[in-house]
Amino acid sequence: MPVLTRLIPSPLVVDIRPGALDDLGYVLADERISQSGKLAVAVSGGSGAKLRERIAPSLPGATWFEVGGGTIDDAVRLASDIKAGHYDAIVGLGGGKIIDCAKFAAARVGLPLVAVATNLAHDGLCSPVATLDNDAGRGSYGVPNPIAVVIDLNVIREAPVRFVRSGIGDVISNISAVADWELANRVKGEKVDGLAAAMARQAGEAVLRHPGGVGDDAFLQVLAEALVLTGIAMSVSGDSRPSSGACHEINHAFDLLFPKRAAAHGEQCGLGAAFAMYLRGAHEESANMAQVLRRHGLPVLPEEIGFTPDEFVRAVEYAPQTRPGRYTILEHLDLKTDQIKDVYADYVKAIGS
Repeated sequence: MPVLTRLIPSPLVVDIRPGALDDLGYVLADERISQSGKLAVAVSGGSGAKLRERIAPSLPGATWFEVGGGTIDDAVRLASDIKAGHYDAIVGLGGGKIIDCAKFAAARVGLPLVAVATNLAHDGLCSPVATLDNDAGRGSYGVPNPIAVVIDLNVIREAPVRFVRSGIGDVISNISAVADWELANRVKGEKVDGLAAAMARQAGEAVLRHPGGVGDDAFLQVLAEALVLTGIAMSVSGDSRPSSGACHEINHAFDLLFPKRAAAHGEQCGLGAAFAMYLRGAHEESANMAQVLRRHGLPVLPEEIGFTPDEFVRAVEYAPQTRPGRYTILEHLDLKTDQIKDVYADYVKAIGS
C-alpha cells in the first residue's frame, strides 16, 4: 500500500527558550539557511538598535538595515536595498511590523526569512501573511513561511506587558474562529481543513486553560508555541481561516472606523471572540473566555479600550463588510442595529462587571 501524506510548510528551526538570542549565530550558521554567513538583518531604530549591539559580534557577515515603519513602501524599500547585495537569507529582528516588512522583502527578492521576535503581540510571527499599511488602510500579502523562528523569552519579558496580553487575546480568538469555520462548513459547505483547525484550536485551548500568568516562563513558552502553531495552521490551510472569523472582522471594523483610536490587535480580537461566542449561543464558553481574558488584564467590554457601547454596536454591524466572502456567525445571524444592542446588553449581564 502506498503511503499518502502531505508536506506541511513549517520552519526548519523553532527555538523558544530563555537565552535563545545568544545562540542565534549557531542557528544562522546552519548550511540550509546560510552557507556564507552573508545575511541581511532588518531592525527597527528603537529596541532593534539595542539588540544589534548585543548580537552583531556573532554575525560578522551581516549587513544591517533599519526599517522605519510597517508600510508597504517600507517593505518595498527594504527589498530594493537588499536586492543590491548578495545574501543567503534575511533576518527580521523585532516586533510585528519589522517581521512583516522582512517577510514581504524576502518574498520579493526570493530569499528565506528568519524571524526573531522581540514580542508576542500576535500570531503573525510565523504566518504566511505580511500585514502592511497602504494608501487604502491596511492590506494582507501572501508570503512564504519563515525558515526559522527564534524567540528569546528573556527578551520577551523586557517588552511592555501589553504586547504579551495582545498575543493572548489573538491566540484565544482561534477558538471562536474555528467555530466560525465549522459553521461555514455546515451552512455553506465550505471545506474545513481538519489538521489546520485542530492545530489552531488546540493552540487557543492551551493558552485559555493554562494556569500561569504573563510573568511566568512556563506560560510564555506555551503562548509563544501557540502563536507559532497558529501561523503553521494558516500555512496548512492556505489562508487565515483557522485564526480569523467574526473576532477578526470586529477587530478590522475597529481599525477602519476608528483608525486613530483603535486598540492593540489582540485586545480587539479577544473582545470580539468573547462576544462572538455569546452570539453563537455558547454562553458558558463565552463567560469562561471573558474570565480568562480578564485574569490576564485584557478587555472584555468596549469601554475598557475607550469605546462606547454604541460604537461597539456600530463596529459589529460594519464587521462583515471587512471580509467579503467570509462566512461567520455575524453573516449567519445578519443582525440589525437594535438586535445587536439587545444581544450586547445580554452579553454584558452574562459576563458580569
